[in-house]
Formats: sequence, structure tokens, C-alpha cells
Amino acid sequence: MHRRIITPGALAAASLMLAIPASAASYSPGAPGIGDPYYPAYGNGGYDVSHYDLRLQYQPATDELAGTATILARTTQDLSSFDLDFLLDVSEVRVNGVKASFATSGQHELVVTPKTPLAKGSPITVVVRYSGVPSTKSAYGFNTWHRTPDGAVAADEPEAAWWWFPSNDHPLDKATYDVSVAVPDGTQALSNGTLQSTSSKLGWTRYNWRENKPQATYLATLAVGKFDITTSTSEGGVPVVNAYSKDLGDNDGAARASVERTGELVDWLSGYFGPYPFSSAGGYVPNTTTGYALETQTRVYYSPKQFANGSNTSVVVHELAHQWYGDSVSLKGWKDIWINEGFARYAQWLWSEHEGEGTTQQLADYVYASHPADDAFWTVKPGDPGADNQFDIAVYDRGALAVQALRNAVGDDAFFAILKGWPRDHAYGNASVADFQAYAEKVSGKSLGALFDAWLFQPSKPAAPAARSASIAKSAAADVQPKSWKKIEATNDVHGQGRGAQ
Repeated sequence: MHRRIITPGALAAASLMLAIPASAASYSPGAPGIGDPYYPAYGNGGYDVSHYDLRLQYQPATDELAGTATILARTTQDLSSFDLDFLLDVSEVRVNGVKASFATSGQHELVVTPKTPLAKGSPITVVVRYSGVPSTKSAYGFNTWHRTPDGAVAADEPEAAWWWFPSNDHPLDKATYDVSVAVPDGTQALSNGTLQSTSSKLGWTRYNWRENKPQATYLATLAVGKFDITTSTSEGGVPVVNAYSKDLGDNDGAARASVERTGELVDWLSGYFGPYPFSSAGGYVPNTTTGYALETQTRVYYSPKQFANGSNTSVVVHELAHQWYGDSVSLKGWKDIWINEGFARYAQWLWSEHEGEGTTQQLADYVYASHPADDAFWTVKPGDPGADNQFDIAVYDRGALAVQALRNAVGDDAFFAILKGWPRDHAYGNASVADFQAYAEKVSGKSLGALFDAWLFQPSKPAAPAARSASIAKSAAADVQPKSWKKIEATNDVHGQGRGAQ
């Protein structure tokens, strides 16, 4: 799903401004960024989080959020201080039970200085008490907290956590989550994973959600509102929880006709990608005005706009494919976005073939023929597109072309072994495009450097490989639009650019 924000150069400057001189010979501040060149100020150095425990209370009428975040982590260096990514107002921070000093810095940094420096390799418990009105907070000129008529939603990429919990906000530092949210009676709170319990007291109902597998911070979601919630179990045994705002209007039927097929589609995708990697699946459709969907782990976020023209199972396939490619196996750096988006788009092509609406090769031929050599489409390099083009349509369509080119080069047996083996061998971890190439070469026994370079890293249109040339030559099908194309193209709005359009 997704957008652009500000230039890497500006972020780099912000990162430098956040540097703090070492206060002791062996102890030094953790870096204010995790080291991603696309987003130098995102994430933090000096520690690794294992678990977030978030205990929240939210009042929809006023958009007031109050919370206590307990963060379990381990230091990766001798630390005099460390940063958390966060925007709300903090009243107290404790490190290992002792009050710590804290200050804000830059656009979204909370700098914590513990009373006693922390030795490398130490387990730490950080407690942050906070409150605020998320809709009033912004960084770099944007806000990713989405108000609805009856509540609010946190779902965005590459950042959303700052508006509702303090974190090490980069996919490299994945953790498990307990999210407990109290809301006024009659209102519901949704998050990732499974609902462990609910309780009511003095006009408030508390919902306790747990995600027991490692999860990137941008994949954590919170939705508060009045929902119609459906539960089921897929034929393959995966519990499914879906939710729909009660005021979706004319989009309600199409949304349900699409999202209610989640269990069927999870089972179908398992045939290609292997067993579903999480404890539950599902999606929710709140009454937002955004134009995108997001693969929030186990509980996909969909905008009602996805269903303005009727049902769209293709977008559901795309976001569910991310549960394997992007969620279970997460990128190492944001430049590795092709592993997320190229394969999620290719899953839509596989679904088209399954539905008899165009084979993967027909779709590849059509996309290839649709963009002449001088089209700017080919100047975007899916293997390292740059921060400004991270969610460009070329990352999706040219990215899927690269997947088809790989399939043609290695043959179906090796290709489908790669497709299923990759999420199995890298489950719950992080990986790069280079890692994927090495894995594909290992499984196929072929040298694939030239293929990956041509399809992912050159700012020019690759020559059509022999298999595709033969396919194109066999008929005039290259410029014949596959039946599924309009449905696939309709999901392009999922990846809209610019927060202003949300």
C-alpha cells in the first residue's frame, strides 16, 4: 500500500542533528537511526526488542489515547542513552524499574537516559507512560492516524507506530505483541493475532489481543469503532476474524463478498507458499477515506474504496500473499521492497490463472508490451528503487515480470520449490534481494546474476527472454488485455502515492 514522504537527504540531516556525544569512555548513546539509507532517522541503535506489551485506553469522542508501554529488549552495546520513535506526550519512563530522564529530539525521537548506564548484552525492561490526541501530532508534515466517524485506525507504511506506541520502528527489529485496549461499551477494539479475552467494567470494555509471532512495527495495527465482526475457520484449519464498520453504505456488500473469502484464499495460497505462518487470518474494513490497503499482520486493513466498483478478490489475494512475503519474511532494508511487492503482485497473476482470466505468462506479455523502451516505467529499479520510488507501480508490475522471468529461466519444478521454500527457510526473519538470489541459485542450480541484474537493477527495458519472445510471437496476445487486468489494475490505487490523497 503506500506513499512517499520526505527526501533521504533531509532525513540524513535530521539524523546528524540527533547525534549525541558519548558521555563516558565505554558507554555511548544508541544511534538515532537503525542504519537504513532510505530512512536514516527510522529505528534506533543499541538495543533489540523482543516484546511489546501495550495497555491502552481510547476515547473515540475526543480522540484521547492514554497508555503504558512495557518494552522488553536486550542491549547490543554499552549504552548511556537510547532512542524510541514516538510522538505522543510522555509523563514517565522507567528502565529496569528505576525512573529515567527523557527528552524529545528531532521530528519523532524520544531520548531516554537511564539512571545507570546499561552494559552490552543486558536484558532491559522499559516502561513508558503516555497520553495525547494522535490526530493532532505530525512529523515531516504528515499524520498517519486515521479518524473515522466512530473511532480511529492506525495502519500505514512505512510508519504508523509513532502515533500510538513507542518503538524501535524498523522491520529489522521484529517482536511479539500483547495489545490490551479499553474502549467505551458498545465500541470494539481490533488488533493483530488472536483475541485472548474481553472484560467490562464501569462503562468500559477491554479487549486483549496477542500476536505470538515476530512482527514488524509497521504491521502492528489498532482499529477502534463499531464493527460487525465475523469469525470462521478455513477448511485448512486457520481461524479467521473479519470486521466491517457498520456505516460502509453501498460498499458494504462488495467488501463482505471479497473479505469473507479470506479463509478460502489463505488455503489456496498455502498451496504455493506453504503452511500459513500465523495463528489467525482476517481483515477489516473501517469507514476511512484512504485509498489503500495494508498487509497488517494477520488482520489486513482495507479501505472501502477498494470495493467501490464491486467485489475484488484480487486485492485480498495481494494482501494475504504478504503474510508470507513481507510479514513472516520481512525485508532487511526498505530497498528490498521487491521481495514484498513483486511476489504479492505475482500472487494476483496466479489467481488470474486460477480463475481462467489470463495466465501469468499472458499477463507478463501484456505488461511487457504495454511499456515501450522509452517509458519511465523502466527507469525504476525494483531491486533498489530509491526512497522516492519505493512504492512506484514499476516495483509491482516490473517486479512481477522479474518473478515470471525467474520462472521461465529455472523451470516450473525449481520455481515452485523456490516459491514455497523461501518462506519456510526464512520464516519470522528478515532477508534481502541478494539473499533471495542466492537462495534461488541454490535451489535451481543456475547462475542467475545476469537475470536479476536485467530485471531488477538496470534502468532500462530488458530484452525479452526466449520463452517470452516465443509467447509473444505465437499470437497477437501481447497487446490483448487479459480478462483479469482491470481487477488487478484496480488494486493500483492500493499503492497510491502521497498522503494528501488518503
